[in-house]
Amino acid sequence: MMTHRNPFLRWLNARPAWLTIVVSFLILLAIWQMIVILGQYPPFILPGPVDVARQFIVLLQDGRLVRHSLITLSEVIPGLIIGVLIAMPLGYLLTKSPLAERLISPYLIASQAIPVIAIAPLLTIWIQSWYWSRVLVAVLVVFFPILITSIAGLRAVPAHLYDLMRSLRASPSQIFRKLEFPAALPTLLAGLKVGATLAVIGALVGEFVQPKSQGLGFLLVTARYQFRTDTVFVVLATLAAMALSLYGLVVLAERRLLRWRTYGNGAV
Repeated sequence: MMTHRNPFLRWLNARPAWLTIVVSFLILLAIWQMIVILGQYPPFILPGPVDVARQFIVLLQDGRLVRHSLITLSEVIPGLIIGVLIAMPLGYLLTKSPLAERLISPYLIASQAIPVIAIAPLLTIWIQSWYWSRVLVAVLVVFFPILITSIAGLRAVPAHLYDLMRSLRASPSQIFRKLEFPAALPTLLAGLKVGATLAVIGALVGEFVQPKSQGLGFLLVTARYQFRTDTVFVVLATLAAMALSLYGLVVLAERRLLRWRTYGNGAV
């Protein structure tokens, strides 16, 4: 294992992960503040950490940050769930049916060449509900990564395990429950980590396109037009916290569902 010659790096490497994150975050804030001071940037160009923290408290106290965050979160979670519920069964179908793969895969791959931001305006025209048009944008962003990881996970199941299940006269449903799903679960959860963060991006894109006066996207656009860069930073930090929280929930689920996995240094 590589050892660090720098005493500070050695000390940091020996500390718990949460302490490493806190220290790195404080260093980042210090560098940010130094850039603001040395560059003498006005707040509307680059606010310092103190300015952003002050605006965060203002938005929290007047309720705007909580209200808009809940709206965005109410779009992110359904978008993620619906995307998973569509992508996983379709991934199973494409894995099991060569005909379905030949018919559907070219269109799925071609659809990824079209930016979601170009499709989103059409969704606002076709779907009358501003809420569901935003959710659908999140679904579109989440769908493809989950689909790809579903296919990759199912195709990674060793062939000799299928032979073993057939020798035991297992039914297709038993093969899925006892073999395919557990074997593909690590890859599926890896895709879900990606999807959890992409769902936030998808909901934000939907809010940009659907100009309803609700959601963090609306707050971000309004702050940009008003040259409230401190508010922009608050919204970006809130979106990052939202994505990290969803990612963390998937990590917790992964640790619980994959307790059977062991490595050379012990259990996961």
